[in-house]
Amino acid sequence: MKKICFALFVLTSLQLHATEGMWIPTLLGAIEDDMQAFGLQLSADDIYSINHSSLKDAIVHFNGGCTAEVISKDGLLLTNHHCGYSQIQYHSSLENNYLKDGFWAKTRADEVVNPSLYATFSVRLDDVTKQLLDGVTEGMTASERAAIIAKNEEKVVAATLEGTTNLDAFVRAYNYGNSYFVIVTKDYTDVRLVGAPPSAIGKFGGDTDNWVWPRHTGDFSLFRIYAGADNEPADYAPENKPLQPIMHLPISMDGIEKGDFTMVFGFPGRTEQYLTTGAVEYVVETANPIRIHMRETSLEIIDAAMRSSEKIHIQYAAKQSSISNAYKKWIGQNNGLKELNAIQKKKDLEKAYMELAKVKGKQNYLNALESLTKLNEEAKDLKLSRDVFIEYFFYGPEIFGFARGFDGIIKNYAKLESEGKLEEQIESLKSSTASHFKDLHAPTEKAIFENLTALYFDYMPQAYFPQEMTDFKTKNKGEMGRMLKSLYGKSVFANEEALNKLLSNPSEKAFAKLKKDPAYALYQSLFNGYLRDVRPEYSRLNNEIDEQMRVYVQGLAELFPNKEYSPDANSTLRLTYGKAEGSAPVDGMAYKFCTTADGILQKFYSGNPDFDLPADMISLLEEENYGRYAHTDGELRVCFTGSNHTTGGNSGSPAINGKGHLIGLNFDRSWESTMSDIYYDAGRCRNIMVDVKYVLWVIDVYAGAGHIVDEMTLVWGDEAAETETENQGELTPIEAVSQ
Repeated sequence: MKKICFALFVLTSLQLHATEGMWIPTLLGAIEDDMQAFGLQLSADDIYSINHSSLKDAIVHFNGGCTAEVISKDGLLLTNHHCGYSQIQYHSSLENNYLKDGFWAKTRADEVVNPSLYATFSVRLDDVTKQLLDGVTEGMTASERAAIIAKNEEKVVAATLEGTTNLDAFVRAYNYGNSYFVIVTKDYTDVRLVGAPPSAIGKFGGDTDNWVWPRHTGDFSLFRIYAGADNEPADYAPENKPLQPIMHLPISMDGIEKGDFTMVFGFPGRTEQYLTTGAVEYVVETANPIRIHMRETSLEIIDAAMRSSEKIHIQYAAKQSSISNAYKKWIGQNNGLKELNAIQKKKDLEKAYMELAKVKGKQNYLNALESLTKLNEEAKDLKLSRDVFIEYFFYGPEIFGFARGFDGIIKNYAKLESEGKLEEQIESLKSSTASHFKDLHAPTEKAIFENLTALYFDYMPQAYFPQEMTDFKTKNKGEMGRMLKSLYGKSVFANEEALNKLLSNPSEKAFAKLKKDPAYALYQSLFNGYLRDVRPEYSRLNNEIDEQMRVYVQGLAELFPNKEYSPDANSTLRLTYGKAEGSAPVDGMAYKFCTTADGILQKFYSGNPDFDLPADMISLLEEENYGRYAHTDGELRVCFTGSNHTTGGNSGSPAINGKGHLIGLNFDRSWESTMSDIYYDAGRCRNIMVDVKYVLWVIDVYAGAGHIVDEMTLVWGDEAAETETENQGELTPIEAVSQ
């Protein structure tokens, strides 16, 4: 009886709060009533439909990592400033410093092209669980199961794309393979920069305010999708036309009030809500402290360099932003998991799980949890090896990734030449070389190498330390100065002039010699060492863990049936809903749900360089020149928080009210919420959104780019909807905007 009572206690404490979860849009019918009780005035069909236009048709996966939304009938996209940051940096120079001064295209002809940038629409999502599991039987090994599923996946994708054009499809597992969906997508590759505020607005608060509330950041940028004459995807061409979308979001001019319904629609990257105790312990006690230390070391070097020169600031702006974002998140994540005693709560859940499984005679569920405990312990060094490799190779010295870009021509020169592709490859490498050295400051690069290499030597488990790296260290007697000279003094990949000379006079013999280049050899050591020594065993163990997690999550649903379960995020289209509300995460502290322009001026006067402002903006705010964008109380609202369950990838996601109108732009979570990828707490987890009326104020009043606002559909109550529906019969606001 005591065991059952304990299990019931844990079950009661685990009831899913209505705002928790990232819901698959095809399954919203199951929670439609709850959403409407929260304030939704639409149906699930208005949000997701393949039979007519719906909100999902305005939601875009931006460059594979962020979210954006279509906000005009001419393909105008709204996303975060930090999502468009690398494009803004790409077009910036000392002569035209768009990072510092902002950018606003005066005409369509002024909108600038972004190589490699793409926008992806989700055309539809279909449940194909039955098809994927055809032939899978109980008792199969993980590898046998995976092999059958892989074959079934090929068939499903082929059948899905049969007879289609301009579409792609892929299958994604949900809940560790308890269900599968095929996602049909359409990519547009001509996406041009339309507008971006100065970083003083788009990054207001800098690293000081990152992951922090209260917030006053105008984190937005504007792009436009272009298409061919048939409105279908087309590579960049001057004659391309703005996309004519089947849906764009109307923008609410009514503003947002405390307690109002909010939903966030986008592409959350990854959550791990169902991790067991051992996996969470690894994150808190091992992975995060090491990753934090490595990134902190890089940031100290980069930040000092950026402060010393405007040119270096431009060169390293995107890299610094990329490194610092996760760095600060991991600090907050560890703090939150410890404060909420998440590890003990995981232990309590697993104890209740085991006891209920015993009572119900579910030996398979017992076996799964026991196996997970053993597998997570066995995988620790492999996980650490992978984490250290990623931090060093992808976020450390840039010379390794740069050398990797020459892999194809070094290994396949003759083949490229025989196939007539050599010249194209050479031109591509010339372009990447120019881009690499444009954004490289040699002293900063060398300092990062020196400090990160020392940490790599310290943290990489000896069992997985590449022999070639040991040889490199031994050859240079373990002295960092000798290593620096050996690498940067002798490698062609550290010498722009020598590399351009090689590219201007290519020969198979010359490129073959690069195999012995110290930077290329070291890249090969690191990368091949990982591929050889770490990835195969890591993949094997990870597959075994996923297989046991599939059974474990299935057990959670069966043993605790009163809890609604949403699958972990996996970079596919999801919806989360809640309310505009503040929080009280710390004893004695209560956060309001919104901030105003007054706070911008208050922070500016703090004297912190993260809070610099353009003089003309200060004047406008001091004069309270808010135009038509003031709230009903006369204030200019800047940001607000809501109880929407978000994560990375939701950056740029639209915040939408109960009528389906855009009210804001998601860009962050509060410091106290960063643990929500692993453990969600309804009382303290809040996402942060910039108010769309502040976005419009910056575009129109501050930047004087009112022509951009003019192409949007602005809604006051139902006034705009009535205008749109004139001579169309009785249509909802959703239907009106989609036609």
